Amino acid sequence: LGSGCRMLENREEELTTVRVQDPRVQNEGSWNSYVDYKIFLHTNSKAFTAKTSCVRRWYREFVWLRRQLQKNAGLVPVPELPGKSTFFVGSTDEFIEKRRQGLQQFLEKVVQNVVLLSDSRLHLFLQSQLSVPEIETCVQGQGSQTVTEAILHYAMSNCGWVQ
Repeated sequence: LGSGCRMLENREEELTTVRVQDPRVQNEGSWNSYVDYKIFLHTNSKAFTAKTSCVRRWYREFVWLRRQLQKNAGLVPVPELPGKSTFFVGSTDEFIEKRRQGLQQFLEKVVQNVVLLSDSRLHLFLQSQLSVPEIETCVQGQGSQTVTEAILHYAMSNCGWVQ
């Protein structure tokens, strides 16, 4: 029994930190304005190709990701996204902050789920700046790069690394 316990102690615990930060309003004042968020990921998990990455995504891309995860997860429940409220009482800043918190909670739950973590769309969403159509093309093997190559290419371009 003793040696088994020691083996567990020596095994490094896998940790994944995901932060949704720095909401920025794009095209402010126009009818097609939107907010994008910086997603910072730091991990020692073998599930991830890059150990640190930083990308910007907007709410509509989160909606797409959740839909894809749901399609592929079978009976595994996919966490909810914060609502898309058009009738929000309070300031825009308050709404953006509540949404930011909701998106972070969504991603924290997703990266803790082994089934969801096996979806390559999630990895491209978190660790590349590919657009949604480009992610689909890559996952279907029709792009010029594999999923791993796309993530490594982004990581090596220094865009994905936090300076």
